[in-house]
Amino acid sequence: MLPSLFISHGSPMLALQPGASGPALAGLANSLPRPKAIVVVSAHWESRELLVTSSAQPETWHDFYGFPPALYAVQYPAPGEPALASRVAELLQARLDPQRPFDHGAWVPLSLMYPDASIPVIQISLPSQMGPALQIKVGQALAGLRKEGILLMGSGSITHNLGELDWHAGPDVIEPWALAFRDWVVERLKADDQAALLDYRQQAPFAVRNHPSDEHLLPLFFALGAGGSFGVVHQGFTLGALGMDIYRFD
Repeated sequence: MLPSLFISHGSPMLALQPGASGPALAGLANSLPRPKAIVVVSAHWESRELLVTSSAQPETWHDFYGFPPALYAVQYPAPGEPALASRVAELLQARLDPQRPFDHGAWVPLSLMYPDASIPVIQISLPSQMGPALQIKVGQALAGLRKEGILLMGSGSITHNLGELDWHAGPDVIEPWALAFRDWVVERLKADDQAALLDYRQQAPFAVRNHPSDEHLLPLFFALGAGGSFGVVHQGFTLGALGMDIYRFD
């Protein structure tokens, strides 16, 4: 049975400059049975209601500005899976979206995990104003798909305050407030303390500093709800405070 995953996708430049995350993502993919399909919740598709991509061939969306031309040339032509999309929408009582392309929260990490882009991918939107409890329920509703060879993946970031990044920091520079938050989350995940995690904005150290808004941590709750026992695949920081952790839930 496949695990569910939480992947910190970092900057869109990860697609061209994968650093330590590239080998970690490739190694993770190689260690797993090849999925029949992939279902992704990305921090970059916030919505008011639950939506599911249903296009047979979603486009690659370069949903960012100011990056090198080479990044805008990257394509991830994975097919969609309309039948699976309909099934997921039924399980979630969600609405189908036949127009939505793949945002970079989906295609950037997948381009490093499955570069041949041959595995069908669908995305589920993130009603971020409904908080982490909804994401646990979404994960729980889809957990049975793991037994069918379908990979469930939340793509966000364990820490995400773009206003406090040090764009000149080397890989060994880690802000103490970012490290404290990351370590608190890991300890709560190891303890399976969902109550504390759901209340992270009150209980975790420097919670609001690490996540001025919720959307990049919420995909973690999707992976948590969809999976079982917690394990760390990769840990690290870039730009001083941008966490690049990868977790699995077996």
